[in-house]
Amino acid sequence: MAELSTVARPYAEALFQAASDDQALGLAGWADLVGEMAQVAANPDVRNAMSDPRLDDAQRIQVFGSLLKSKLPASAGNFIELLVQNDRLLLLPEIAEQFIALKNHHEGTAQAEITSAFELSEAQVKDLVVALEGKFSLKLKPHVTVDPSLIGGVRVAVGDQVLDTSVQAQLTRMRDMLAA
Repeated sequence: MAELSTVARPYAEALFQAASDDQALGLAGWADLVGEMAQVAANPDVRNAMSDPRLDDAQRIQVFGSLLKSKLPASAGNFIELLVQNDRLLLLPEIAEQFIALKNHHEGTAQAEITSAFELSEAQVKDLVVALEGKFSLKLKPHVTVDPSLIGGVRVAVGDQVLDTSVQAQLTRMRDMLAA
């Protein structure tokens, strides 16, 4: 996967630069559009169709553009055309991920992947995010999932940093200490 991220990085950076300069759509609009394009590109049927050697570049551009619900501005059409010409259209999910990371960094925010053993109320999530923002010194956007295998507690991933206070992690640490 590191190879894909290396190839996708220049496209994400160029798109971020263009989106930063776009007064009409702005970063938020571009983030939504890139997310939609990535979702379409990640579909297995679309991946197969875009890999079909019977389609030329113009047909790939037309088919892909027609699958999007949003109306494409000219600059987005140019971006899709660039990706098709360089045979990089299927990298859109990775490009979108890096674009969002660049956007978050620019805004001083980060995505917080919160995994809990039980369903959390909105108030609990809000309290947790406030505490985590102090620890990470970033404005966090939470994405909460439930994993009963944690037994209790939460696991939080912000970028490459992980804070694991789950019962499962504590039991694992205890087992490792006893086995040592």
